[in-house]
This record gives sequence, C-alpha cells and structure tokens, in this order.
Amino acid sequence: MVVSTIPVSNNGGMGTAEFLSFARQVVVGRWFSLFASFLVMTGAGSFFLFPHFSKDIKETLKCDQTTLNKIGFYKDLGSNVGIISALLGGILPSWCLLVLSSAVNFIGHFKIWEAVTGKVVRPTVEYFCFYFAVGGNSQTLANTVVLVTCVKNFPERRGVILGLLKGFLGLGGAVLTQVYYAIYGHDTKSLILLIAWLPSLISLIFAYAIREVTIVKHPNEFRVFTQFLSVSLILALFLTILIFLQREVRFDELTHVSVVTAIMGLLLLPLLIAIREELVQWNLNKITKLRKSLTLPQISISAPKLNNPSFQTDSFFQNIFNKPKRGEDYTVLQAILSIDMLILYMTMIIGIGSSFTAMDNFGQIGESQGYSNESLDSIISIVSIFNFCGRIFSGFASEILLEKFKFPRPLMLTFTLLISCIGHILVAFPFHHSLYIASIITGFALGSQIPLYYAMISEIFGLKHYSFLYNFGQLSCPIGTYVLNVLVAGKFYDQEAKTSAYSSQFKCEGELCYRNSFVILTGISLLGAAISLILVRRTSEFYRGDIYKKFREDMDSLKTDMKLYAIDCKISDNVVRRQGTTPMR
Repeated sequence: MVVSTIPVSNNGGMGTAEFLSFARQVVVGRWFSLFASFLVMTGAGSFFLFPHFSKDIKETLKCDQTTLNKIGFYKDLGSNVGIISALLGGILPSWCLLVLSSAVNFIGHFKIWEAVTGKVVRPTVEYFCFYFAVGGNSQTLANTVVLVTCVKNFPERRGVILGLLKGFLGLGGAVLTQVYYAIYGHDTKSLILLIAWLPSLISLIFAYAIREVTIVKHPNEFRVFTQFLSVSLILALFLTILIFLQREVRFDELTHVSVVTAIMGLLLLPLLIAIREELVQWNLNKITKLRKSLTLPQISISAPKLNNPSFQTDSFFQNIFNKPKRGEDYTVLQAILSIDMLILYMTMIIGIGSSFTAMDNFGQIGESQGYSNESLDSIISIVSIFNFCGRIFSGFASEILLEKFKFPRPLMLTFTLLISCIGHILVAFPFHHSLYIASIITGFALGSQIPLYYAMISEIFGLKHYSFLYNFGQLSCPIGTYVLNVLVAGKFYDQEAKTSAYSSQFKCEGELCYRNSFVILTGISLLGAAISLILVRRTSEFYRGDIYKKFREDMDSLKTDMKLYAIDCKISDNVVRRQGTTPMR
C-alpha cells in the first residue's frame, strides 16, 4: 500500500510553487481545522476556573453564598444560552462568530477584573451578573462554531469528535491554570485578566481556519483520531503529575515557564499529525492528476453528500407531529416537541445541573471542610483533568461499543449518572481527603455525560438543524444550575451559616454546610438515571441498526477504489519519476 509520495522538484526538493500550494492545502484542510478547534476549545476551558476567583467576588460584594451562586448561575446562563449563536450561525460565516466570541469574552471578563481590583467603585450584584453573562456567551459562540463544524466535517465519527473536542475543553482549565502561574504567580484576581485576553487571542488567530470543508473519505480515519487521543492523554498525564508535584514543592518562576513551554509543545503536536494527513491527501491528488494524463479511469473517493432532497421541500412548520424516523433530519419543532427530546432534556437538566452545582461549589466546599488554598487549587485542576478523561472515555468508548456490540449511548448515560451519585455522597458525608476522590468522580461523571448528550441529539434528530438543537440542549445547564445551585445548595449553605456556632454571617464551616443539599443532589441524580432508562427502551431498536448508514453507503466502493488505487500506483510510478517525484512505499 502506498503510504505517501513526497512532492519534489527536479533538483530534489519541493519547489516554491508546490510548497506554497501544499501550505495552502494544509491551512484550508479539515485536519488543520480540527487542530485549530482543539486550541480554541482549550482556551474556552476558562469556564471551569470560576472556583479559583469566586472568593474574590464574594469579598468584593461582601455577599452570602446564595448571592454568589446567583452570579455563578449567570455565568452558566451566558455560557449555555445559544439562541443568538444559532440564529447568527445561519447568516454569518464561522469566522465572524469567532471574532465576535473573542470580543465579548474580552469585554465581559475585563470588566469583571476591573471590579475585583477596585477600578470600578462599588460594583453591584447586577454588574457581575451582566458581565459574567456577556463573557460566558463567548463560549457558546465558540462551541457552536467548533462543534457543529467538526461534526459536519467528520459525520461518521461524531462520538469520537465530540469526546476529543469536549475533552480539550475540560483540559483547558488545568492548562490555563499553569499559564496563570507562569505569568501572574498566585494572584487570583489576575487570573480573571488572563481569561479575558488569552482565549480571545486564540479565537482571533484561528478564526478563519475553522469552517466546513469538502469531505474526502479517509480509509484510516479512526487511527488518526487515536493518535490525537494519545497526545491528549500524554498532556493529561503530564498535568496530573504537575498538580501533585506542586502540592509538595513550591515552583519558582523559571520552572513555571518551563512547564508552560512543555505544555505548548504538547498542544502543537496535533499540528504535525494534521500536516502528515494533508501530505497523504496531497499525493492522492497528484496521482489523480497523473491518472487523467494517462487517460486511466478516474476513481472518486469523496464522501456521500450530506444533503437530502427533502431538505428543500420541508417547510419550518410542516408536519410538526408527523415525525420522520429516528436518524432522519427533523425540523426544529419536530425535534423540540418529540418525546425523545423531552426525556433527553430532563436527564440533561438533572445530570448537568447537579454536576455543575458540585463543580461551582468546590471552592466553598473545600473551604468549609478546612482545605488549604494550595489544596483547593489542586482539587479544581483535578476536576478539570478528570472532566477531560470522562469526555474522552465516553466519546471513544461509546463509539467502539456502539460499532462493535450495538451498545446504545443512552445506556452509557445511565451508568454515568449513577457514578455521579458516588461523588455527591462523598461531599455529603466527607472523610479525610475525600474531596479529592469526589472531585475525580464528579469531573469524570460530568465529562462522560456531555459528549453522550450531544452525540445523541445529532444521531436521533439528524444534522440539518444541529446548530440550533445543540444550543437548545445547552439551555438545560442554566435551568438545572439555577434550581440546584441557587435554590438548593446556596439556600442550605446560608441557612447552616446562620445557625452553626462555628460559622459567621456569610461563611459556613464544618461538614454540615453542604450535607443536606448533596443528599438532595444524590436523589435527583438517581431519578435522572431512572428517566434515562426510558430513553434506552425507546431507542434500543434504533441503536441496534446502522445509524450511520447514509454516510457509509459508498464505503464498499471506496474499498474497491483503494485496491484499484494501489494497482494504479504501480502503473503510474514510472510517470511519477519522470516528472520529478519520488514514491515512498
């Protein structure tokens, strides 16, 4: 089998024109777009850093926990209300959305930084709520562009692609924490400034690179994704070792800079993989041109088109209750008003809402249980890393289990909801260092749920309106966090702070501060697992079939084409050498 053919000029090197043409192919290709998406999602991981600086906001406002959780709710609201993103996505190119994302991220977090550093006189609760919603909405814009674009560029591997992208989002918190240490030391107020400018800069740099491209069938696509997975796992392992080292050893500035340099190197490794895959495609294109010159039969290896003739005939309001089969393209109203979406939405409100409630309160949970600031930094980073592990695991594992054993994604969702219950119980009934275990379980459980939810939405309701349905699904997060974080966790915390002899007006101390609220979260999560079993029953027949059939209808012909391609290469080798290229087998 031909691996690659390196294009060279007559003097033995790649000519300038060829090099420029190849460089352009790399930059506009879908593999480079995927690499750029990894970096943008890493920057968007700043969403998980709220526990680092939540105490600064509480001190600035001199407010109780319910008020702080209300501010956290507006952060979640801005980060998940994507109606604007969905509407703009239909009329603006992706690069415009990323530029807009960069702008609103900087404005929102810069104004928050001004408030906590005293540059704004007497900021109000409404001030923080508004600018957290503005800054958080940048993540919705970036997520909409990145996830929808990549799912459409790699439609047969949507579980894997969602796992990888959401995985880098989960890792982003730990990565940005290390960058923050290197630049600002341990000044948590300056962390807000870093969140303002660094993710904005990344989105600006790669704004034009992330867009839908022409799909070309790749015979070893899953192998390439496993290589991306390997790089991300090495990065996660490196960060995990760092976290435990930093608990024992105080790093100086030079060491922090060296650490960040190593992290940047690992983040750039996927670029080398992207360049290699574009080189393979480059040589396939060269052989195609040579085949034409030899008047050999041309072999098409392009993917089947995603467009369906019904796309042009269905109106927005047509046949709302006359739904197509699962896997076909639903209209927006058909999807939103379906029983499947109702069940899925209820599990999302419970699962994501309870897990985000835990994550947003880890700073105060650790403080109430007597953990040091250094330990809390480690716990928050651990949540980020295991959030990544959960996203990667569920993305790849659910894809493999579905492909090989027809194991339905909704059943895996049931297991992740049950796992989250263990983390909630450890917070409610803590023991020595149990918060470390709880952070691992909670991060992993939340990370596992997210790719499953959005993969199921794309599989059950189709890709035609995926941008809107993805953002509709994200609305479940602020709904769940408002009910469970503000009305449950915040209220019980403040009630305990007022009645406990060891607590002050706004600060609760002791194991009882979060006991009642996390017992409730455990019960709610068990209810979510039971509801998800209804979806398992309803979709079991669908997942037993070939849900990607319409994307694989040309796969048999592709395999035949690849065999003909290998035979054809033998014929064309002599011509290739005469034209100054060197085949490598």
